[in-house]
Amino acid sequence: MVLLGYHYCVVLKTKVVRSLTLHPEHVIAFHESVSIQGQLVQLHCHGLSHDGRGVARLPDHSIVFVPDMLPGEVGGVRLLRKRSNWWEGILQNRSLLSSERRQPPCILADRCGGCTLQHLSDPGQVAAKQQAVESALLRIGHVQLKDGVWRPLLDAPLTLGYRNRAVIPLERRDDGSLRAGYYKQGTHTLVNMNHCPVLDARLDALIKPLKIDLERTGWPVDRHLLHQGGLRHLAMRIASTTGEILITLISSHSILDGLEHLAETWMERWPRVVGVCLNIQPSNNNALFGSETQVVTGRGSITEHFADLALQIAADTFFQVNTIQAERVVDLIANALGPGMGGLLIDGYCGIGTYGLPMAATGWRVHGIENHAGSINLARQNARDNQLTSRCSFDVADMAEGLSGLLDQATAVLLDPPRRGLDAAVIHTLLAKPVSTLLMLSCDPATLARVAGSQLNISRVETGFASNVWMTAASRPRLGGSRRTAVA
Repeated sequence: MVLLGYHYCVVLKTKVVRSLTLHPEHVIAFHESVSIQGQLVQLHCHGLSHDGRGVARLPDHSIVFVPDMLPGEVGGVRLLRKRSNWWEGILQNRSLLSSERRQPPCILADRCGGCTLQHLSDPGQVAAKQQAVESALLRIGHVQLKDGVWRPLLDAPLTLGYRNRAVIPLERRDDGSLRAGYYKQGTHTLVNMNHCPVLDARLDALIKPLKIDLERTGWPVDRHLLHQGGLRHLAMRIASTTGEILITLISSHSILDGLEHLAETWMERWPRVVGVCLNIQPSNNNALFGSETQVVTGRGSITEHFADLALQIAADTFFQVNTIQAERVVDLIANALGPGMGGLLIDGYCGIGTYGLPMAATGWRVHGIENHAGSINLARQNARDNQLTSRCSFDVADMAEGLSGLLDQATAVLLDPPRRGLDAAVIHTLLAKPVSTLLMLSCDPATLARVAGSQLNISRVETGFASNVWMTAASRPRLGGSRRTAVA
């Protein structure tokens, strides 16, 4: 099995460089066995959680999660709340400081929850990510990787300014002013921003003027649907190679007087903007986009040049947020699969054909399966635009059912599931009808590990890194006599 992924930073090595004063009278001794809410204890951080908090242990072996604490650091931690067998803590002071600590490049890093490890150096984040995958495979999947399974990390050329998409929550204050920004970590409190250094600079430049224009409209903003509804999010997407930009407003309704005029103004002001859309999301759930997207003016998609193909990407279809790293994964997949020779590759969770179409171009017959009808429509269009229809077919289907009907004919399977990973029905189907080669991309080491622990063996893991983005791959182990590949 082969594993591929992209993920927010976690655990790391680090060194200690200097000391800070920690007053003994402020510290509860380690030998005290009973921990009490409000105590100040001196703790040593030995790792990072999946959301970037420091991980330490009390003398009774209870875990304490501490924001803004890096591995190797020692400090006084106030115990705030106990949750079953772990504590939430807050750092009061440091006596040892990690050499990997840096000044965050974003001025909002200490408040905004969009990025959790900007205070960790780029090399530190790289090491953290590789350790996160290895640790998750061992701890959750009970998979011990042998020497030679890991491949060198695919370090990204850009650690800032790489993100090609943003979906930004909105709110209007009582005085009529409009705020836009990501949430404070662990809350629904919006941190107002005018710039985000992780975004492609061409998108970043639009945040402030778009906020000003939306504020002047007087349109209602009701992100949590607590009142009469209205705007909820501002979405932007850019094609990294062509520079084309798509602006999408996400609202609970379409009663936005003057929207068409404002959209035309944006397209005249910014030549890179090729379309403005309105997505209707009236449901009070965690889905950012609703099922209906209207093109207000211009086009409903942008053109991205990717792996020698021209791909159409819409506002509500999935595409990896780091285009450069995503394109490098194409080579990993091609190397893991080998020559197509007309064999059938099942592209599960295929989206717009991001990885299946490049494999079709190398000689594979590709059948894509996806439950999002809009993505399948674009995948078919992308196949037509790139003269690949003779080698490609795409269906809207439940993943387990779609796989079950084709695995007997398949030479290989490529899976790129959502963050939650593969559900039990999909895993059962894969185990019931083994194929010679299985590749999987994963955006979360924990879900990857759960799949790896379900009898899908791993022969190789390659990881790629883009600031806080994972990409991983592997190839061709054996399971019940069949050759398998796993992707992390």
